[in-house]
Amino acid sequence: MLIETVILVFVYMCAAFLIALKKKDNSVADVFWGAGFVLIAWFTLLGTMSFEYEQVVITGLVTVWGVRLAYHIFKRKRGKPEDFRYAKWREEWGEWVNLRAFFQVFMLQGFLMLVVSTPVWLTNLYYEKNSFWFLIVGTLVWIFGFVFEAVGDAQLAAFVKTKKEGEIMTKGLWKYTRHPNYFGEAVMWWGIFIISGSLPAVIGPLLITFLLLKVSGVPLLEKKYAGNPAWELYKKETSVFIPWFPKK
Repeated sequence: MLIETVILVFVYMCAAFLIALKKKDNSVADVFWGAGFVLIAWFTLLGTMSFEYEQVVITGLVTVWGVRLAYHIFKRKRGKPEDFRYAKWREEWGEWVNLRAFFQVFMLQGFLMLVVSTPVWLTNLYYEKNSFWFLIVGTLVWIFGFVFEAVGDAQLAAFVKTKKEGEIMTKGLWKYTRHPNYFGEAVMWWGIFIISGSLPAVIGPLLITFLLLKVSGVPLLEKKYAGNPAWELYKKETSVFIPWFPKK
């Protein structure tokens, strides 16, 4: 069943790539990211026809997160040009943009999706009974992370509608961390890992935390705002990831 899941993700990301080709917008990959986890969760759950508490809860939580994230990014992207990160790569890659996008964007994201979702497919395909406390604690951790991400996204969306040139978001959850949405997403995956109760599944939350902190999340956005006086002051006063009180 794991091989079938890998094939499914490959076909899914190929479809995403074809849509990106037609729209000439590789940032559609961001919409497919969250939805892809939902696909993996339900495919592995229904593929085994086993519905233990942990399997149903993990699948349900991933569905809530993935659908919300996909819709949030779709709504944010609608009617707008290609995201600045992908536009920069398009310029750098030149005539090789389609080939490189296929492997370095879509196939890479498919691979990362499979690794990050390790707690999901391990639980659904190779279920082992654990203490009920794993389910309780993991769900509570996930809820905390979900609320943190959703509230952070909502606060930023409201700010963007009224922001002036050069202004940055420094209120609400953004007062305590420069990236509350990324922090919340990482926490959610740690919650999923706890529910799974599987030590090998730790690779999932470790990878997503690393990606958000060191690769595709925090570094790219921090680089985008570098040099903005308001940002530089905010950066000195505010925790980069884990929420904490501002330095005054």
